[in-house]
Amino acid sequence: MSTLRQDPTTNEWVIVAPGRALRPHSEHVHGRPRLPEWDAGCPFCPGNEDQTPPQIMRVPGEGPWEQRVVPNRYPALEAGGTTERSGDGGARRMGGVGFHEVLVESPRHDERMDEMPVDRVAAVIALWRERYRVLKREPSVKAVIVFKNFGERAGTSLLHPHSQILATPVFPPEQLHRYAVATRYFDDTGHCVYVDLLERERRERERVVIENDEFVAVSPFAAALPFETWIAPRRHETSFDRLDDDRIPALAEVVRTLLGGLRRSAGDPDYNLVLQSAPALEEQKPFFQWHLRLLPRMSTPAGFELATGMSINTVPPEDAARLLREATAGVL
Repeated sequence: MSTLRQDPTTNEWVIVAPGRALRPHSEHVHGRPRLPEWDAGCPFCPGNEDQTPPQIMRVPGEGPWEQRVVPNRYPALEAGGTTERSGDGGARRMGGVGFHEVLVESPRHDERMDEMPVDRVAAVIALWRERYRVLKREPSVKAVIVFKNFGERAGTSLLHPHSQILATPVFPPEQLHRYAVATRYFDDTGHCVYVDLLERERRERERVVIENDEFVAVSPFAAALPFETWIAPRRHETSFDRLDDDRIPALAEVVRTLLGGLRRSAGDPDYNLVLQSAPALEEQKPFFQWHLRLLPRMSTPAGFELATGMSINTVPPEDAARLLREATAGVL
């Protein structure tokens, strides 16, 4: 039978309806084209550096690069200008002030994050954190969003492995809502809702996918999407910028293992990997817990979802966690 489950981090209801897809993961198996190691037409491949805006930074600083950070050639937001609002309440506006960067994750055109050595994944995460720390100090910035789009259904436009960092001068509605719910939960209980959720998942074990000494990956009780999985620190930390160097390899290990498990268990779907962190000005308060959300794109929102704002998940989180555990057994 279908059930409705409430997500304690948003207070929103999700319909879990396995009857709508008896074998939902098998329907999304698809082959990906074999890519060359180097593509002359790709702006992110070595030798084509003149096809991107001037780089912000690179690793290493000398010799052949392993990662580069460059401004997005087609930015959603740009540095400069003012954040002063104009217009009345029905037509308020402000300049598109902010930052939009691209992190080229590898010199290889054909490399995937689930195939990278752990140290290369760790280098990517370290750059996410570095740019997060730099951008959140900008006076105009209210939030820094780190995300990776993998595959056309997830919104990617270039196949070369890359991720993006966007810094906005306003609080994004999704983050604002999650933070408001977390604040209210803390006011009511004296606890962080994410800490309570993760403690329950680790105690029950049914939806835990993988875990090491520092991080845990779980399929949350009210997952909105098939195979949705969260990766969070086992210690309570509000902000991503508190991730220290010593724990980055442990996070890289979990990210790489989980992505490989998703590929093997769910038919290699497109996905988004997004960072959730406390707003830049609220990091000293104990309301939030930073985490990464893995959001596979195995279905398309249709009329019901658009009309109601509710999600229909055809893979119960318990089943998703079991399949992911089986696909990652012995890897971590």
